[in-house]
Amino acid sequence: MSTIDVGDATVYYEQRGCGPVVLCISGVTGDAGLWTNTAEALADEFTMVSYDRRGNSRSPRPQHWISTSVDEQADDAAGLLRGLDLAPAVVLGASGGGVILTNLVLRHPEVVRAAIFHEPPFVSVSSDADEVGRLMGVLFEKGMATGGLAGALVALLRWSWGEEGLAALEPQLRERLLSNADVFLGVELGAFIEYLPTPEELSRVKVPRIVTAGADNRDPTADYHHGYEESQWLATQMHTELFELPGGHVPYLTHPAALAEALRPLLHALCAQSGPTGSCRT
Repeated sequence: MSTIDVGDATVYYEQRGCGPVVLCISGVTGDAGLWTNTAEALADEFTMVSYDRRGNSRSPRPQHWISTSVDEQADDAAGLLRGLDLAPAVVLGASGGGVILTNLVLRHPEVVRAAIFHEPPFVSVSSDADEVGRLMGVLFEKGMATGGLAGALVALLRWSWGEEGLAALEPQLRERLLSNADVFLGVELGAFIEYLPTPEELSRVKVPRIVTAGADNRDPTADYHHGYEESQWLATQMHTELFELPGGHVPYLTHPAALAEALRPLLHALCAQSGPTGSCRT
């Protein structure tokens, strides 16, 4: 098991493949295993890196760690890249990982070769923000009533990932994810919900970048349509294009092979924009 000390945290990470470095940052549940199938498909051309965010899964909870911030999460990502001598890297952040990536490009742009943001949940900018907040509260209460923190997490994941996303989880991965319920709901959620950079900050981002959204979420009647809207907003603020990826909010679970093939030309284009970074990383 590969680990590295990053600040006051010990972080588990996975690295596979050869070529330009791509760091994948997970959102809810923070587990590297969410990326396994997509990373394996891309490892023929890229060095794929993913990690369990601090306090999640195989990254032990730091002593006395009872709160976090998006700054802290981005510092961990930057520290991981520096500690492994993999900076600068293309960084792909999905869901809450996209929130972390936003902070990373603002505060640590030197470690980011290029950035891909997939549906970061900047809920307050969506057209139905109040209803989304209300629904999350209802799901949380119902889940807690039937299954405690794990039940609340499953209810939120079923809404955002869909049944297909939950069904794609291998038993061992599902067990790890549910064990992170107390970290997500008790430590992380508030920090992620409250974070929203200003349009002025976002307009100053200089690293090559694209924003993506799930094709299934384009439909205004889709359960997670607000994620599509939030990606549209971010693309506008960052003066970049919006690309659609197969599936919805978690294509790395529901469409890993198709996602890899959709990402491949985007990664090549971003690497071409940002120039060479040297020899193969293994």
